[in-house]
Amino acid sequence: MDIYASTLSPALDIGAGCYLLVVTVLSIVGNVLVLVMAFKRWSRMKPPELLSVNLAVTDLGATVTMYPLAVASAWSHHWLGGDGACIYYGLVGFFFGIASIMNLTVLAVVRFIVSLNLQSPREKITWTKVKMLCMWTWLYALIWALFPILGWGRYGPEPFGLSCSLAWGEMKHSGFSFVIAVFSFNLALPTVIIICCYSSIAIKLYFTYRKSMNHGHRIPNIVKLHRRLLVIAVLISLGFIGCWTPYGLVSLWSIFNKSSSIPPEVSLLPCMFAKSSTVYNPMIYYIFSQTFKREVKKLPWLCLHSSMCRVANSVNDNSIYMVSADIKPKVTARSTVHESIESKTEIFD
Repeated sequence: MDIYASTLSPALDIGAGCYLLVVTVLSIVGNVLVLVMAFKRWSRMKPPELLSVNLAVTDLGATVTMYPLAVASAWSHHWLGGDGACIYYGLVGFFFGIASIMNLTVLAVVRFIVSLNLQSPREKITWTKVKMLCMWTWLYALIWALFPILGWGRYGPEPFGLSCSLAWGEMKHSGFSFVIAVFSFNLALPTVIIICCYSSIAIKLYFTYRKSMNHGHRIPNIVKLHRRLLVIAVLISLGFIGCWTPYGLVSLWSIFNKSSSIPPEVSLLPCMFAKSSTVYNPMIYYIFSQTFKREVKKLPWLCLHSSMCRVANSVNDNSIYMVSADIKPKVTARSTVHESIESKTEIFD
């Protein structure tokens, strides 16, 4: 039996290929826009923002290196490239997946550290530390991706035959320890850390808000900024974990039960849903970050009329990067300047 032959109907293969093509285009456009925005304001970026850029790189890398092959295989009704391409696809997918979840975990920890003293002008996270954290996420992901190549775990085709990943159904005995380690250290533990960090930040912001209201003060601008950043960060984390949870549950089912007990059409859906995770981050930035949206609209090739571009480019930077122009707390001049700088530098997060 050809393990790389599609077990789906030709119509479903074509539909899956079209879906992946749309995901590919949206992911490339969205993540390239994030990287372009970062490049334009590189000199004004703050260290924690590099983690958001790193996350866009992982999403774009997964899209470019994986999805075209998946689209071509779907439209050919057969996995292209045989064993070599299957191992490559599984390794790359596992590598970028681990890099993404660990990047989100590091981002949550950094956010928590920054929130410990919201109005402190001192940088708690330096460029050197953030660069080392980014390098750590890539190295950590690479080590885990190489384990199946070295004999702990293995890569293989998905049940529907048009994609490759970890061969979950074949690791019931010899690779069971690898499965437990993967779910423990690369899903359960990061999820717990993310939840704890963002819950702590939310509690911190709540008490800061209550303290300001009890003293008859308006909400500090820096609190509003961190509240908005918290919403964006939580949505990004929920988007990634939510996309991959159905796939993880189906994978666990195939370990403890026969893979044939899951119809190919059912096993296809979680896999396609997981691949859409690379699309959501730029959408979340665009919807919830007014600054990112305005910067995108200022790009020359997105302007419908040249007059619109001239008007957008003539706007003062302060009016673009302020969190809320109509809410200003009664604080000292030094604090106001610091809040303005914070607001101007946090775009993507």
